[in-house]
Amino acid sequence: MKLRHAIFGFAISFATLAYTPAALLAQEPWYQPPGEYQPVFDRQAFHDGIEGARKDFQNRRRPDVNNRHEYLHPHVPGFERGAYQDEFRRGYEVGVQRIYFDGGPR
Repeated sequence: MKLRHAIFGFAISFATLAYTPAALLAQEPWYQPPGEYQPVFDRQAFHDGIEGARKDFQNRRRPDVNNRHEYLHPHVPGFERGAYQDEFRRGYEVGVQRIYFDGGPR
């Protein structure tokens, strides 16, 4: 009888250890993108910002990043929205500087 209790106790202990929170914590958190994901999004957002500035110049609109639909409503996951908008704004500012103050679009 004692052997049966020992085996049952071992089985319960093994099952408990297999599903500990430590095993779950070894995975990447849900809010962090995979390693390659962030730089690609940053480059795309920066490029989109430059293109937004170019479109505003071509359509003779006042340069204002807050008038760009791509900036206000980016098509990215919710956790990436702030990072996308930061890079878009940076790209837009670089585009405005090049186009309006450094001799026009290239």
